[in-house]
Amino acid sequence: MNAIVQFTSQSQGRDRIFRAAQYACALSSYLLRNSGRESHVAKLKGLEANMSAGRKLLRLGNTINSIEAAKRTMQLSDRVLSLCLTVANVNRALYFICDNALWVKSVGLSQSINKERWSLNAYRFYFLSLVMNLTRDIYVVVQLMRQSAKDKNFRQKMDRHLSESPEVAEAVVPQLDAFVFLLFESLKSNPAVALDTLKNICDLFIPLDRLSIYPSNAGVVGFCGLISSLIGIVTLAQPKLRMKP
Repeated sequence: MNAIVQFTSQSQGRDRIFRAAQYACALSSYLLRNSGRESHVAKLKGLEANMSAGRKLLRLGNTINSIEAAKRTMQLSDRVLSLCLTVANVNRALYFICDNALWVKSVGLSQSINKERWSLNAYRFYFLSLVMNLTRDIYVVVQLMRQSAKDKNFRQKMDRHLSESPEVAEAVVPQLDAFVFLLFESLKSNPAVALDTLKNICDLFIPLDRLSIYPSNAGVVGFCGLISSLIGIVTLAQPKLRMKP
């Protein structure tokens, strides 16, 4: 119970709970769209809109947090990580600026804000932030794979895997099988990296759809958003599963 209270007392914790509920409603309304339960669908869409508005209110101070994060990542000794994370945080800050403007519009504080234009810009910055975060993930995964490949015990384990699966070696290029095994084992031994990569991949479908780069549907967006939200909740509740830096 104390863990739940501590989690919900954090602004990030509340935001992630709201986000999970928002995308759960989006997925549920999509699945029920042809069920003849129009009243249920309307209620779910209304709840989704309320959750989205609540999240905008919770994120009002996140622009400053992202700028401070960008300042910290600029000091990283690894230049690739520094570049990826700094650019990601800058774009995240710009995304929150657009998000704040949309909140101002939604509560009626300003009628001069073009909702469509600001929303489009928000998704552009969100997309760029995710691309840089994914680039960081790929870079880290490659480094882990290189370290594993140099480890004598790991190489022996990989050799046993290849020798014990001759049918796989015949059907698949041996080098490809070794690469997949190396990738899987590297991610398996580093769950924080695996979760962060999966989360960013799921999140990427949201701006891809909104920007019409790779149109999907509300069901895919809702499912991917829900999965990434649940991962966010898990990593916030269990700091050891959070990728650093």
